[in-house]
Amino acid sequence: MSPKYVGFGEAVKLFFTNYVNFGGRSTRSEYWWVFLFNILVSLALYPITVATGLSFLSVLWSLGTLLPGIGLSIRRLHDAGHSGWWILINLVPIVGLIITLVFTLTASVPANEWGEPASSNADTPAPANEESSAN
Repeated sequence: MSPKYVGFGEAVKLFFTNYVNFGGRSTRSEYWWVFLFNILVSLALYPITVATGLSFLSVLWSLGTLLPGIGLSIRRLHDAGHSGWWILINLVPIVGLIITLVFTLTASVPANEWGEPASSNADTPAPANEESSAN
């Protein structure tokens, strides 16, 4: 199934639905909406953590989103035409972050070994067969 451009809600739903899916592709919209969602949740958890001293809430959130985050990052790398193993470049301080940022900002490439690119008409059904419409 080809990926498609998604909005905020659908991106978050896909993020948790594809919990440990490390294959396929994810569009820039899906990646960056989930990035925003994680920032918003972290910002909401921060005052709760400070006020109550319950740091385990932030730890639980981080652990709960670790595998889906890795999966999403790998699928985003696939969509940009790179191997998922490039995620390991994050182990290199500063340079790894810059390279990963460039890769995640890169536009989708044409069809590759991980599937078809997203299209704006991904929800549109395929046209009917010409032979069947002639009858």
